[in-house]
Amino acid sequence: MEIANELKTLHLGGMADCWTALLETRRTESVTLQEGLRLLLQAEKDRRKEKRMMKLIKNAKFRYNASIEHLVFDNAKGRDKDRIMELATCEFLKGGLSVLISGPTGVGKSYLATALGYQACLNGYKVIYYNMQKLLEAVNVARISSAISKFFDRMAETDLLIIDDFGMKKLEGQQLLDFLEIIEDRHGRKSTIIASQLPIKDWYDVLSKNKTIADSIMDRIVKSSYHFNLSGESMRK
Repeated sequence: MEIANELKTLHLGGMADCWTALLETRRTESVTLQEGLRLLLQAEKDRRKEKRMMKLIKNAKFRYNASIEHLVFDNAKGRDKDRIMELATCEFLKGGLSVLISGPTGVGKSYLATALGYQACLNGYKVIYYNMQKLLEAVNVARISSAISKFFDRMAETDLLIIDDFGMKKLEGQQLLDFLEIIEDRHGRKSTIIASQLPIKDWYDVLSKNKTIADSIMDRIVKSSYHFNLSGESMRK
């Protein structure tokens, strides 16, 4: 166990556990040095990948537990399996494409958005989830504490930003400008998922206090994006 302890001291926990397993199964006597090193290195790589994945999930601050495996597909209700499984490959993140999800309360908008976010974490992408109102509050707090530039930089560099409950109230004044900056910084570079009870065609009304800004935001979030319009009875029943 001396070698295992030394490996742990060097923060090589994956190697330590693999070495212990080799000892317990007496494989240390049958594997070559090259085979043993390959096993130890792979174990360490797997451990570090798992730790990074768990950290990404924790930092995403998801509001719900959701996964692609537990989605109920139904093309007639907008949950198209082929399109969702295409998104589950996370290829859309490489192109900075976005996903817009609309539908009435309880049809699974937040679940679908979170499941895609969780899948992104599994693939090593940085994700952050915000309820729209909480996002606006976070921006306001950052501005009061003179950390607004750092906050916008963080939003701009996050691989996938999920904004839930968009459109619950109209944006105006500084809120409208802040939302434009977030969307502008991400446009064509990073992906955004927006979920809303409002049909996408009505999103303009949420931003229409300033027609020019509304046009700019809608142009950036609607073009080059996947659209899902979910329907059916509330799943919360």
